[in-house]
Amino acid sequence: MTTVQPGMSFADLERAYEGLADAIDRAGEAQALFLTKLALLLAERQGDLPLFAQALADALQDLSPPPAKTD
Repeated sequence: MTTVQPGMSFADLERAYEGLADAIDRAGEAQALFLTKLALLLAERQGDLPLFAQALADALQDLSPPPAKTD
């Protein structure tokens, strides 16, 4: 995982997290579409494809598999 470059304070990062969590809740069943749109908008505004590709790889790290269904 790459290190985060300075630019956002911890407090701002916390506010970003809260805003993201709220937006995901508001998206309801369209959460995947919302997250895809958000990622592409941020990638376009950032303008650095290799950095975006690294962020994708970083985001995939340490994901826990969903719990198995028990019926």
